[in-house]
Amino acid sequence: MNSNTPDMAAVAEAPAPTTDNAKRRQILDGARTVFRAKGFDGASMEVIAKEAGVSKGTLYVYFNSKEALFEALIQEERLGQPERMQEILISQSDIETDLKRIGRNYVMKMVRPEKISTLRMVIGAAEKFPQFGELVYESGPCRGRRELGAFIQERVTKGDLRPCDTELAAGQFFDLCVSGLLRRSLLNAGPQPNSGEVDQNVNEAVKIFLAAYGR
Repeated sequence: MNSNTPDMAAVAEAPAPTTDNAKRRQILDGARTVFRAKGFDGASMEVIAKEAGVSKGTLYVYFNSKEALFEALIQEERLGQPERMQEILISQSDIETDLKRIGRNYVMKMVRPEKISTLRMVIGAAEKFPQFGELVYESGPCRGRRELGAFIQERVTKGDLRPCDTELAAGQFFDLCVSGLLRRSLLNAGPQPNSGEVDQNVNEAVKIFLAAYGR
């Protein structure tokens, strides 16, 4: 029997899954650990079941394939995308202070070890399963550009910024903020960026951004 083939007797005995419950959470937590450590190709349903502390039969009741489990994990992960930050996209001060606050919040979330692990996990699977990359891209970078773009448009209307392609400007701002830090983290080429590095990166990003778009 293939190691990824469910034990049908165990499947028959397993409880019916609900939309979300403790067992499903237990499986997703185990799968996250395995996928991050071994990547999509290196993971197996057997290893995931062992890590999650469930039988293979129970695992297959909730997820009928490794692909379905990986997609469910990505669907969950995308809810925590660093670009999803509506709560801080509210004008609180002058444009420079607001941009520094937004930029620092974004970078600190982006370079967290768990976020870096998720990005590596998705990148590793995206060549074989581009739909996984598309899910993360749409819910992260694309959504972030739209939401920050709306904030930029608000500041254009107030006269703080000059008229521009607001979504393009938003994407440029995000890229400037993580410049150098994200690549280093993804490649594990140095320590996790500290608070001082993040502040320096963001402060310089704001200077460049305002030089291009400021009044």
